[in-house]
Amino acid sequence: MDELGRTIVITGLGIVSPIGIGREACWASVVAGQSGVRQLSLFDPSGLPVQIAGQIPDFDPKPFLYNRKALKVMARDTQLGVAAAKLAWEDAQLQPGLVDPERIGVVLGADRICNPVPESEASYRNCMVNGRFEFSRWGTAGLEASYPLSFLRVLPNMIACHISIAHDARGPNNTIHQGEVSSLLALEEAVRLLQRGWADVVLAGGASSQMDPYDWVRHCRLGGLSARQDDPAAACRPFDAHRDGEVKGEGAAIFVLERASDAQARKAPILGRILATASASEPYRPGRLPKGTALARVIQQVLQQARLTPKDLGHINAHGLSTQEDDQLEAQVLQQWVPDVPVTAPKSFFGNLGAASGATELAVSLLGLVHGVIPPTLNYHTPDPACPVPVVHGSPWQAKGPILAINWNRSGQAAALIVAPP
Repeated sequence: MDELGRTIVITGLGIVSPIGIGREACWASVVAGQSGVRQLSLFDPSGLPVQIAGQIPDFDPKPFLYNRKALKVMARDTQLGVAAAKLAWEDAQLQPGLVDPERIGVVLGADRICNPVPESEASYRNCMVNGRFEFSRWGTAGLEASYPLSFLRVLPNMIACHISIAHDARGPNNTIHQGEVSSLLALEEAVRLLQRGWADVVLAGGASSQMDPYDWVRHCRLGGLSARQDDPAAACRPFDAHRDGEVKGEGAAIFVLERASDAQARKAPILGRILATASASEPYRPGRLPKGTALARVIQQVLQQARLTPKDLGHINAHGLSTQEDDQLEAQVLQQWVPDVPVTAPKSFFGNLGAASGATELAVSLLGLVHGVIPPTLNYHTPDPACPVPVVHGSPWQAKGPILAINWNRSGQAAALIVAPP
């Protein structure tokens, strides 16, 4: 395969996020500095210590469905993913019959999916004995009362399944379940599928909704969330000296990837070229931060693969979780291996979107690349000496080169990707 055939390009982008649905709405919010973090309304959070999130207001999945009957077996995560995939497909100007269905793949990052509380109530009640929940009854009495199609809703791979059905994608199909690293890992796998000739078009990205009451109680108990409840828009502040915790959110971003030769042959719009991808891990230490060795390794690997130096980069799309420890570790790794490169942290607009994080954050940077600017980081007002990185803030900065996108998690996984202008 020649160089043009090995070069993978992005020809479509679909985004469903707390700051907008679709490219135009999302970018308008970025330019306006409009946060998507708001008061929770998908369920009643009264009595819980944290009541704000990066929630998508008034999302209606019906216009994006291939069959409205499928809605009854779609969790909110799946609805968001299907919507983003449809937007990406249309953005890439793909039409039925243009690509052999056997050569269309789907690779998605996904999180754990919960059943709606009302549908689970009967199962839990069947497991109560003298006012106490008896887990030993769950496999018998609990399941007897469960909704028959529950498993078709909560399996993480159902997002990719519904997307493949909607677009008649019969090629490779996979789901990656690695927290915030998931969607960058999905993009890496999509690139490999195309380079190996196993597919001609791949829909890749991530979708997640962490707005379920079950998950929310768990998030509150685990801690680490911002306590800035009186001002939701100011709660997520990556690398700022006054950051006090992360903000959870929901969203989806899907990209259409194909070989540059195929995209040029059909005269498709090219949003960016993927120059390199990398992934790594380091030993997991329960209750402790990683040392940052995996993050450092993927940064070195993508630069080497892309044959770039730090000075060649336009900006870094950072993980930027907005906790004291995580941001400090990340900033120190960045300063050591890619010093003085401008840094932006899109989580400041919508929070931590779990498995959809990497793709949604990359989508914001990619839109900036299209418009010739680096998106700013919201709520960055006071530099932190422990985070010695040049954070883009206030207003967009002029873009001048490739994007280095990174994600990592506390389990020790890390992923990186470099995207260059067309």
